[in-house]
Amino acid sequence: MNEHCEAESPDHSSDNSSDNSSGNDRMKVIPGWDEELESAFSVYQSSYLAGRVASRHKTVCEILIPGAVVQAGISGALQRIGKQPVVGDFVVLLDQPETGSRMVVNILPRRTCLSRGATGDGGGEQVIAANLDTIFIVTSVGKDLNLRRLERYLAIVYSSGASPVILLNKIDLADDPALLVEKIRGIAGDVPVIPLSALSKTGLDALSPYLNPGETVALIGSSGVGKSTLINSLLGETVQKTADIRKDDEKGRHTTTVRQMFLLPNGAVLIDNPGIREIQLGDSAEGLEKAFSEIVDAAHNCKFKDCTHRDEPGCAVLQAVKDGLIPEERLESYHRLADELSFQSKKSEMGLKRLEKEKYREIAVTSKKYRKFTGKP
Repeated sequence: MNEHCEAESPDHSSDNSSDNSSGNDRMKVIPGWDEELESAFSVYQSSYLAGRVASRHKTVCEILIPGAVVQAGISGALQRIGKQPVVGDFVVLLDQPETGSRMVVNILPRRTCLSRGATGDGGGEQVIAANLDTIFIVTSVGKDLNLRRLERYLAIVYSSGASPVILLNKIDLADDPALLVEKIRGIAGDVPVIPLSALSKTGLDALSPYLNPGETVALIGSSGVGKSTLINSLLGETVQKTADIRKDDEKGRHTTTVRQMFLLPNGAVLIDNPGIREIQLGDSAEGLEKAFSEIVDAAHNCKFKDCTHRDEPGCAVLQAVKDGLIPEERLESYHRLADELSFQSKKSEMGLKRLEKEKYREIAVTSKKYRKFTGKP
């Protein structure tokens, strides 16, 4: 698992650990709670609560705790060290009965996390959701079906540690859905590709193997592909707003504005995400290799270990393209994403260096003020 997925160890210890019955209660009512989380939480005293982030707003989280959903702020200590809870996180709350408030003071270790490259000049990562078992990459027939974008999604999902499943929605609008499924399978490898219609509820039974009690599934994809409609269909009621796509370019309008967790009747968890039209790779090098496994496998036979698969003699990848074993557009896409990863890495390093310079500049200014105050040279 990538380093940015790791959560800091609890630092609020006590001799009074949680009792066994409360641990059993948490396993029953907090979806995804297990013995490892119970062990991590056992060092906290009775004034602390365990919960799971159901939705995240700017400064407040909605937390699922045994018997209720409560609101909680984020402690200043967490904010200072740059740790922000996201939907799906298991967290520790400080319960303050005297004020009637609760505060997120720590994030328990994450099993998996979905992240993307952060926007701006500094690079870095933005965690989208945590503790996911499966990620449904939702696309639809029409102009949204873009194989290059699906490759990008696959790289990010593989990097998260969760298992990808591709959903081809709105098949009732396609002349030949089977042909579209075959096109997707050409770049998906062993990833399941499921055709369905969320609106007419066609093909939803094929999702059952991934919607198990206590397991968490996140949905990602562009606006307008039908993620909210799929959520409504699986829940059997309208819990998410939906809107028609624009007829001129078939792009959707943003109806989901916050990431949110939904509990299915059988105990499975769904996490809806706002539509993503463009998603940066961030730190997805491992995911890129899995998304293009046929290129990585062929590269083992290259003459040079540091072969870039562009113009080197003895390149097994270029030979595989020439022999028709690897489509040329797949190699072009691999190069494009690999170059983007390299650029993101350099941008992140530059951002870290700039932060380091700012840190020492602040230290110098503080030192100068102190010398002036004390009169020392």
